Amino acid sequence: MQKFFKLKELGSDFKTEILAGITTFLATMYIIIVNPSILAQAGMPFSGVLTATILVSAFSSIMMGIYAKNPIVLAPGMGINAFFTYTVVIGMGVDWHIALGAVFWSGIIFLLLSVFHVRTLIVKSIPQQVRYGIAVGIGLFIALIGFINAKFIVANSATIVGLGEMNLITITFLIGLTVTFILVIKKIKGALILGIIFTTLLSIPIGRFYGDASTINFGVPTLVTWKGLFAMPDFSLILTLNFVESLKLSLLPVVFSFLFTDMFDSLSTLIGVAEAGNLKDKEGEPLRIRESLIVDSFASFFSGIVGTSSGTCYIESAAGIEEGGRTGLTAVVAGLLFLPFIFLSPVLSIVPSIATAPALILVGVFMTSPILKVNWKKLDDAIPAFLGMFLIPLTFSITQGIIWSFLSFTVIKIAVGKAKEIHWMLLVIDAFAILALFLK
Repeated sequence: MQKFFKLKELGSDFKTEILAGITTFLATMYIIIVNPSILAQAGMPFSGVLTATILVSAFSSIMMGIYAKNPIVLAPGMGINAFFTYTVVIGMGVDWHIALGAVFWSGIIFLLLSVFHVRTLIVKSIPQQVRYGIAVGIGLFIALIGFINAKFIVANSATIVGLGEMNLITITFLIGLTVTFILVIKKIKGALILGIIFTTLLSIPIGRFYGDASTINFGVPTLVTWKGLFAMPDFSLILTLNFVESLKLSLLPVVFSFLFTDMFDSLSTLIGVAEAGNLKDKEGEPLRIRESLIVDSFASFFSGIVGTSSGTCYIESAAGIEEGGRTGLTAVVAGLLFLPFIFLSPVLSIVPSIATAPALILVGVFMTSPILKVNWKKLDDAIPAFLGMFLIPLTFSITQGIIWSFLSFTVIKIAVGKAKEIHWMLLVIDAFAILALFLK
């Protein structure tokens, strides 16, 4: 195993990879519950989507670890699931069986682009300064998700966002965050996991002995709620996709939208975690990028087959990378941890969102380090990088941040007479980016 994953060569060991895999799983396991709750609004059975979510997350992550040998977890993408439900099914009135077919075909196109090196070429066309901005933007996005999950940052009609109410929940979160900070600063092994466990234990009394979590926990007063141990899996959604109807001309924009969103979410995640964990080859490109993209393609069309929206690389993988994960063993461990929850999904309710929030915020701290590499004195590079890091968290969309970063880089370079710095593939990407803005 050590030889296969090259643990020593990459500066890791078996124990570190196991801890990193557990950390990544804990940071991403929320998708097992969140994804079905979103797709259920499209008329799909909750239990069926839950099973599909676990299957995609487990097998895609294991494949990433074994084939691509990268410490990156895959799961049905947040944002893509919302697009599937609210835009395609509810907004456009597309039957969810047909929408699953569109997911499948977008995955097949992914695979072709990956096998024929087109997506690898896309990665190489992204300017280095823009990559730094994207990595920082993803870090800020992850941290924002953490603060929102803890209700420390909330929506505010007057100021768009604002500070949440200081109550037992936010105070518990702040205590957990402080303890996690200290554990990380002292370089305690498994600091993020220990922080999650500590905050979970600290949350148990809320709603039982004091306080009320009803306003942030779907009307349930207790924050940590035991809902049982076992639940039988529901395989009813497997092969329910409509292959033929999803190929209608009118649905091509839907297929393209799935393709575009997933492609750039994956590319930006690979670039971001490569920068954060220094997982780059001699040319400065993410390690085994082609293999990673092929796995992502598999996750997409496999999602359509088993019954969920597109699978994609997860930015929360950075949690495991910051825990020391450097090889595919991290992804294999995380993937294997998903599998038991086909039967043990109720156990996930034990860990509340405020318990994983400190880990996400710490990941945000770690991922903002590339900001020091941005050439701030060269504004034609700095401005596109800034737009990427600024718009990703503010639009709550990795894709939107990337689009405007790419477009601004192209326009600025042409305007100042530096068109030679623009890779021809970037111009192709820009054209699709503009199209995506109008298809949104």
